[in-house]
Amino acid sequence: MAAVRQPNNRRPIQLEESMQLALCTWQEVEAYLKRSTGIIIPIGSTEQHGPNGLIGTDAICAEVFAREVGKQADAMVAPTISVGMAQHHLAFPGSMTLRPSTLIAVIRDMVASLSRHGFTRFFFLNGHGGNVATTTAAFSEIYAETSLQAGLSNGTPVRCMLKNWWEAPSARRLSQSLFPGVEGSHATPSEVSVTYHAYPEAVKAVAAMAPEVAPSGSFTDAADYRRRFADGRIGSNPALASAAHGKTIVEAVTPELATAYRDFVAS
Repeated sequence: MAAVRQPNNRRPIQLEESMQLALCTWQEVEAYLKRSTGIIIPIGSTEQHGPNGLIGTDAICAEVFAREVGKQADAMVAPTISVGMAQHHLAFPGSMTLRPSTLIAVIRDMVASLSRHGFTRFFFLNGHGGNVATTTAAFSEIYAETSLQAGLSNGTPVRCMLKNWWEAPSARRLSQSLFPGVEGSHATPSEVSVTYHAYPEAVKAVAAMAPEVAPSGSFTDAADYRRRFADGRIGSNPALASAAHGKTIVEAVTPELATAYRDFVAS
């Protein structure tokens, strides 16, 4: 089967074995629900990632892993939530954010829409640390709404899970072996490598980064972030990123994420 061509002229990724909700008919979704009520929802962010990192890094990583997990676990994959909670990056051009309340509303409405059709297990595959607090708050809102319903039955409940791809054991092990001491916490060589694997034509060449390893630390708002981390990196050296490393990471991490998805759906 030919590669699925993505909009906005990006290079097509080979996705012929992945069940993407957006590329299905309603009849195909109805047939899927007869054998599974699980769905993967990639969630990321649109924000700066240093001198050589793509602004779409977090959304791209989430989407790449979601589609690969979808293949291995025979799972439906929803459209990516590509803008997340990233207010602290707004001092860098191109960065976008949703307010926490807006992101909570988006997640609630997506789950409500899909649960109406019979989906009950929502596996959010996350590519952005800034989404964690807001996404788990959204889950609490979803559960509270269900619990407060009058005449609550003991039927199959809706369940949500948030999985951060970079916390998979293989991801941690490879970041330590491939990028010892320079992984950092933002614009990491691991995440930049995954995007280069997905879109090798978008690799950015940077002559030098100064300092070679970015400083680490905390921050408050967007202006404070820009003052403390002038080029956008935190504790990292993404100059070590490569498409080859990205391929290694994706191939190692995907089976672990697929196992987590299967266990969640079966719970």
